[in-house]
Amino acid sequence: MFGSRRIAKVLLPRVSSRSSIALLVQRSGPFPSSARLCWRAAYSSDAATSTANVTTNSKTVEINGKKYATDSWFNVSSTVLSLTSRKLHLQKDHPVAITRKIIESVFPEPTYRYYNEFDPVVSTYENFDSLGFPPDHPGRARTDTYYINKNTLLRTHTSAHEAELFRASASGGYLISADVYRRDEVDRSHYPVFHQMEGARVWDRDKVPGKDLAAAVLADLERLPKHNMTVEDPNPPFHPERNPLQAGHHTEAEAAAVAAHLKRSLELMVNEIFSRAKAAAAAANAAAGDASPTDNKNNEEPLRVRWVEAYFPFTSPSWELEVFYQGDWLEVLGCGVSRQELHAGAGRPSQVGWAFGIGLERIAMLLFRIPDIRLFWSRDERFLSQFRGVEDDPSRIRPFVPFSKHPACYKDVSFWLAGAFSAAGGNPRGGAADWHENDLMEVVRDAAGDCVEDVRLVDEFTHPKTGRRSKCYRINYRSLEKTLTNQETNEMHDRVVRGLVEKLGVEIR
Repeated sequence: MFGSRRIAKVLLPRVSSRSSIALLVQRSGPFPSSARLCWRAAYSSDAATSTANVTTNSKTVEINGKKYATDSWFNVSSTVLSLTSRKLHLQKDHPVAITRKIIESVFPEPTYRYYNEFDPVVSTYENFDSLGFPPDHPGRARTDTYYINKNTLLRTHTSAHEAELFRASASGGYLISADVYRRDEVDRSHYPVFHQMEGARVWDRDKVPGKDLAAAVLADLERLPKHNMTVEDPNPPFHPERNPLQAGHHTEAEAAAVAAHLKRSLELMVNEIFSRAKAAAAAANAAAGDASPTDNKNNEEPLRVRWVEAYFPFTSPSWELEVFYQGDWLEVLGCGVSRQELHAGAGRPSQVGWAFGIGLERIAMLLFRIPDIRLFWSRDERFLSQFRGVEDDPSRIRPFVPFSKHPACYKDVSFWLAGAFSAAGGNPRGGAADWHENDLMEVVRDAAGDCVEDVRLVDEFTHPKTGRRSKCYRINYRSLEKTLTNQETNEMHDRVVRGLVEKLGVEIR
């Protein structure tokens, strides 16, 4: 529910503009935010090996042992369905699971409870309506979200479970970690399945001593550990125009106290993550004997973080937290004081608290210096073996060591969009006016899976006389695990072309 996927900048060259998805470094990003098959298990992270938990027919789909009715809204590919059972955040010694455990260590039980096994299939009410998404919000579109039927979908964020936990009020705080699903572009930092963590802390003004909420929050703040990071926080805890408090629900003292507790809690989390990242890099450099004076200086300097005012629909006031790392400011999470309407809607109007969101892949990419999000889904032992034993002993974290550098193979596909002047006979989705790039990305993923590193628009134009629109995309075929033969690449590209014609009604040029 918060953030962006800009954290990948420290790892990846930005070869084209990227859409920012309101994730948790998230959108996560993030987040992003996260799987694909190459059609040959011998060299791919083959999602087909997970299909035993997924069955489909024309009227129903079975996901993780439960059957759901489908209708005209159903738009989930078999490839994505096959990944619903993977749950990387629960896979022992997987980088995503290791990252989850490190973050959980900063939010100890019993104050916080951990929820890591919520089912990915939720209702549209849970995913959108309970959080106040308007009916015309773009996130509801079938081009952005995977639907089982009109009223059921694969969750797009962990916030889908927020109202349930607010209503249960089983603890003073919670952390949710889960796989989330979004139709998205194809590149090294985006994936249709990724993992988010959402956290919240609440106080009940009717249950704190003397009903003095601000005093109770500040007392809890004093019990939190200290850190030695340099923190830049030049703005006041709220601002009437830029970052308003919820005046009808919170006093200035309450808003300031909740904000202070939120910021200290998340600073401690970021300090834990980035201290481990610096230690891992230093150990790797020392082992290789190539640590430079600059590296030594960076490792000795305290971490720097800064708070930036932000806007999120579900919190106010709101912030993004950025960390100065390897010479750049990285946005790592979004957070804020929870909207009181969410607590009231969950039947807990006397609760007040804060919430944050973060994308686990984005943090894991930074923590382990993993350069391609597709790697998280690999079953290759050369990848998985590098993290054995780390979950039980995080001091063993080391940067990922690439095990292959297979060549890229670029192929272009040019086509006319379907429309009144198209010889393709019209697009069942409505023609060129309904064109959405995410539909093309889904065709590519289904046809070539994880053997595509990225897809970029390289040319487009509109015919001056007919008004027909043409687009040309460049597809970079590159396996993470072997060198693709010309025959394999040509077969995948042929499937992409056929899929574009059959599913999107385009006319190949």
